[in-house]
Amino acid sequence: MAAIAATREDENMDAHASLGSARQRMLRGARFALHVITVVLAFVGTIRAIDAGAEIVVASIAAALFLGWYATGAALLQGAVARWWLFALAALWAGLLAISAEYVWLAFPLLLLAGHVLRAGWSVVFAILVLAAAIMAPLLHHGQTSFAHIVGPVVGGGFALAISLGYDTLLRDAAERERLIASLVRAQDETAELQDELLRTQREAGASRERTRLARDLHDTIAQELSSISLLARTGEIARLPQIDALAQKSLTELRRIVAALDPTELEGSALAGALERMLAEAHVHSGIQTSLEVDLPPRALPTAVEVTLLRVAQSALANVRQHAAASTVAVRLHESEGSVGLDVVDDGAGFDPDAGEQPRAERTSYGLAAMRARVREHGGELHVQSALGEGTRLRVRIPLPGADSFGEGGDA
Repeated sequence: MAAIAATREDENMDAHASLGSARQRMLRGARFALHVITVVLAFVGTIRAIDAGAEIVVASIAAALFLGWYATGAALLQGAVARWWLFALAALWAGLLAISAEYVWLAFPLLLLAGHVLRAGWSVVFAILVLAAAIMAPLLHHGQTSFAHIVGPVVGGGFALAISLGYDTLLRDAAERERLIASLVRAQDETAELQDELLRTQREAGASRERTRLARDLHDTIAQELSSISLLARTGEIARLPQIDALAQKSLTELRRIVAALDPTELEGSALAGALERMLAEAHVHSGIQTSLEVDLPPRALPTAVEVTLLRVAQSALANVRQHAAASTVAVRLHESEGSVGLDVVDDGAGFDPDAGEQPRAERTSYGLAAMRARVREHGGELHVQSALGEGTRLRVRIPLPGADSFGEGGDA
């Protein structure tokens, strides 16, 4: 699981790094193009200025200063420092215009920079000032201008500013997409972690259910049989030794079956009714209680899980009768009614108050009743106990059969 999570995280990081590298390549390409345009326009402007009569030294030094200042600030394209650098670069360009009107075309790099360095409102103001200077330059040097000298800078400058603003918008959108992708990657990682946590929780819940099942099995079988062994041993009668040995062997066999997570030994090779009959016969032999079994089930087989639950409930109930009820008779009835299978265990013992938790018997049987109810509820069934002091006890179990539409209470009378 950890390896899968690590692989997923590596893939996400690679995808995010790929997007970031693509954005960096786009930025480097755009900046390189801007640098080339600026150098070419400065060089061409200087050649034309010299041809137009400008001093070679003056024009060359002025162009070199412009390019030098441009180079020093080429990496400063964010924040207040970049804005002041752009304003100084525009001032140097104004100095070039004072030397010759041929430098007017350097307005385009300035406008490209303005859309990226300045905010939208300030970039428009800056563009108006730059275009005004570009339009006025021919008038200052030649005393006249032309339609081309006006329309050319306006149209070209407008396109340059629009391209710059659009490019900056694309950059912001790309950055926002990267942020969203990073957020999505984090969300995917968190979802994967939650899924892993859910799987761990499910495994822990399954382990907890299995521990609970084993605890119930141990209580309903091994613990009850060991209790019987203890009661028989306290009599001190030699004649009880075979019974003690038989119970011990049965407990050992059942324990091995529980560890191996197999079905109960009582159900091997026989149906539930046969297992209940043998269990009641053993109870009669060990305790002398008169037992009876009534079975009213159709020939179709019950689900194995339901048979196991009914058998364990009957075992636990009979163990309570033998150990606590001081009963002389116990009757077990197994029947089907209105889409459910029912199990009734009735004794004529001392009884108890099911609602009085402080009663000694209630304290001793509380775990057993809770375990029985938990078993029955796993199949969507119900368990009820009717008892009163001196009036015996009746335990009723109803479990709906698969495919049944109703949950009957028939046959309870």
